[in-house]
Amino acid sequence: MKLTSAGAARTVTGSCHHFEVGSLSALVDCGLFQGGADLDALNHRPFPFEPAALDIVLVTHGHLDHVGRLPLLVKGGYGGSLLATQATIEVAGIILRDSAKLQEEDYKRALRKARRAGRESELRSPLYTAADVEETLKRFRPVELDVKVPLDDKVSATFRPAGHILGSTYIEVTTPDLRVTFSGDLGNRESTIQAPAAKPNACDVLIMESTYADTVHPSRTDTEAHFLAVLERSLKRGGNVMIPTFATERAQQVLYLVDRYMTAGTVPSVPVYLDSPMAARMTRLYQSCAHEFRPEIMEELAAGGDPFAPPTLTFTVTAEESKQINEHTGGAVIIAGSGMMTGGRIQHHLKHNLWREEASLVVVGYQGVGTLGRTLLDGAERVRIFGEEIAVRAKVENIKGFSAHADHDDLMAFLGAAQPRRLYLVHGEPEVMDAFAAKLNADGLRTATPERDVPIEL
Repeated sequence: MKLTSAGAARTVTGSCHHFEVGSLSALVDCGLFQGGADLDALNHRPFPFEPAALDIVLVTHGHLDHVGRLPLLVKGGYGGSLLATQATIEVAGIILRDSAKLQEEDYKRALRKARRAGRESELRSPLYTAADVEETLKRFRPVELDVKVPLDDKVSATFRPAGHILGSTYIEVTTPDLRVTFSGDLGNRESTIQAPAAKPNACDVLIMESTYADTVHPSRTDTEAHFLAVLERSLKRGGNVMIPTFATERAQQVLYLVDRYMTAGTVPSVPVYLDSPMAARMTRLYQSCAHEFRPEIMEELAAGGDPFAPPTLTFTVTAEESKQINEHTGGAVIIAGSGMMTGGRIQHHLKHNLWREEASLVVVGYQGVGTLGRTLLDGAERVRIFGEEIAVRAKVENIKGFSAHADHDDLMAFLGAAQPRRLYLVHGEPEVMDAFAAKLNADGLRTATPERDVPIEL
């Protein structure tokens, strides 16, 4: 087998792994690079393989950094199927449609500015359009968990629960000579809502994510207690509480806990705004997929309850509804995307609230290098939003335990069960991967970190 990582190689995003076995040419994921201009530029580069020559594409889950370049494959001539679980197909549909919409809106806005400056020729077109996404979504084919799917007459793939987000899987590929496992993104065993990953089978080669290989997440009990304390403290300040979230998993975790605390009377029933059309659609999807969650959530959903709907919840769908939130300054919980604050409606709320001493910003997710979220976490006193300088007077709180990613202990447990003879680390920051690889090599496990677009013989 020959493997070429065309993304998530010595970086966190852009997951894309091309493998060839005999005449079979296959791909695991095709995600968007995220986190600044340099990474965004990689989205516009050609693939190191010919899309039209691919036989099959396997999709581990629906996050944008795993599905965001699928439309480019189709535009590039790929005519085959995209295999994923049904829940992943639903999640990917929501995320890809939103991605195309944002790109088209950003392009129109940039075009107006470029025309005024006479620089239309310098403007870069969107990666893809809504029409490209709809064509891509037609290619999805659902697979069942734990069932071998033949890729050709000699190679098969088995999708197994990864415990990361709704529909997420890792994929075990079996060839005549090798058993190779692609981890996708593995879940945090201490997740508030998601059931843990299934124990993997033994393999020869493991391509494994390493986002939090240097971290041990707080326990679920400690994380929830920390969030409750921060929420109580933030609401006592009297200002708005901004919680930037990813639309998938993180928004639902936050809603679940806010609902629990408000229902119990632990925190006051202030207005709660889910200011993200995509998160709203995703939350409704979560409400219909009880089988993937922890037992207590499954039971509540089965009984007709809604664990993702605090009593004061309002879905704000239109831009006008979103703007009206800015008129509320007396204490509200505002949940909005994007999770790393690189775009989306959260930037408008930051512009209107960061300079207020009574406001709070509660960070509940990973913040990539170069993002506005990382800048705020690093203690910036001023930031630029929509070209305007904004003083940072709001209290910035950081809660790490909400991560949907496996931590060091989760990864070691997965490794222990998989027992690979060779390990390749992907989907992580270089310094984290290098330190983890050095430790594992010292322990006797052959470990490497592939370079982007450089083929490896397995």
